[in-house]
Amino acid sequence: MKLTKQQKKDISKQMGEALKKAPHLYFTQYQGLKFIELAELRKKLKSLGCKYQVVKNSLVEYALKDAGITGFAEETLKGPVGLVVGQGTDPVAAAKVLVTFAREFPKLKVRAGFVEGQWLDVSGCARLSLLGTKPELLSMLAGTLYSAVAQAAGVLQAPMRDLALVLRALEEQKQKGGTAPAAA
Repeated sequence: MKLTKQQKKDISKQMGEALKKAPHLYFTQYQGLKFIELAELRKKLKSLGCKYQVVKNSLVEYALKDAGITGFAEETLKGPVGLVVGQGTDPVAAAKVLVTFAREFPKLKVRAGFVEGQWLDVSGCARLSLLGTKPELLSMLAGTLYSAVAQAAGVLQAPMRDLALVLRALEEQKQKGGTAPAAA
């Protein structure tokens, strides 16, 4: 079914609104993937709060302009485009899924990404996927903070512990009948 010009404008405006709200976007080349493989990719991305769509390049281009997103390379929108619209807060998790899936199914190629107002090329998306996900990074931060607090507590308790040990040694020495050694 062919879309009218008005329908195309409406779709691009709706898509533009969705792209404005999205904290991250990824552009992929999906040609050659089977329907089952695309369904599997969609399922993995959906669990992260992302949506994978196959859209017309002209609609994506107008939607990007409507969203105020500029500066994309022309080759980003050449040929069939699969668009990942991230609605979650973790761009790393989506990049990890895409890069891992592309290793398993080489016909999927990540073309570009738009994360937090910055365009990423293929290598940038791959580097992003090497970072830890948000929960992983938060747990590492919590562990680091805990160890710093634990070390500080140990240092602060050391003088009291040492004083208690000296007092115990003096008490034991007095109980043995000896005199306390003279302080230097």
